[in-house]
Amino acid sequence: MGPAMIILLVVVLFVVLFFLSGIRVLKEWERAPVLRLGRYIGMKGPGIIYVFPIIDRVPRIVSTRIKTMSFKSEQTLTLDNVPVTVDAVMYFKPVDVEACILNVEDYEEATYWAAQTTLREVIGRVRLQELLSHREKIGEELRKIIDEKTEAWGVKVLSVEIKDVVIPQALQDAMSRQAQAERERIARVTLATAEYEAASKMVEAARLYEKSPQALTLRWINVLSEISSRGNLVVLVPMGMPGLGLASLGLVGLKKGERGSEGEVSSP
Repeated sequence: MGPAMIILLVVVLFVVLFFLSGIRVLKEWERAPVLRLGRYIGMKGPGIIYVFPIIDRVPRIVSTRIKTMSFKSEQTLTLDNVPVTVDAVMYFKPVDVEACILNVEDYEEATYWAAQTTLREVIGRVRLQELLSHREKIGEELRKIIDEKTEAWGVKVLSVEIKDVVIPQALQDAMSRQAQAERERIARVTLATAEYEAASKMVEAARLYEKSPQALTLRWINVLSEISSRGNLVVLVPMGMPGLGLASLGLVGLKKGERGSEGEVSSP
């Protein structure tokens, strides 16, 4: 084999490798925008694609899967002038890959800054209590505003969730004391309500006993029976109490057959 043949084989091998270098394999979720001599000619992928070396160029591979992005606002004042730091997470995906490449230089970075500035704007329009208790509502508002900003870039914002709201320690202590005072107020109101209801029932019972002496007598028997059943007690019953005789007989009947002073009823 002469020198000329060797040179020819080297040239052929170089040409073959040169053309084979344009073969690329893209995953199912990947897309490749192709620029030919600087002009956009279309989107390729997934699978095996061919890009002409030197003539064609792929600026970046775009993934069409859902992406997550964490962002936060440094200390920002709420509507009631409380400094807070809010951490949030955003879920988005490219839905128009052509717009992601042609309309914005870096769609991920642009989406990040749009989310951060929107978070500051929304925090400044709500009060602290609303921010703490209505996170889902505020997250939905954030999603709508960010989605409007990124629509021209071919990015769809699926959801925005607020992870954490950090407030100054002094304010946390004040809120804790306020919550404790509120719980104590509720406890006192509940106790006062129970006392009022109990007093009302006692007044109602007194009126019933006043109308029915027999009911009062039966109540006396029940009370004396409860007292005598608690141990070695001597019960002194005034002679003038209503139903005295019946009460004494009832207690004696309860203790009939027992010896000793247990349950003894004494009448002065």
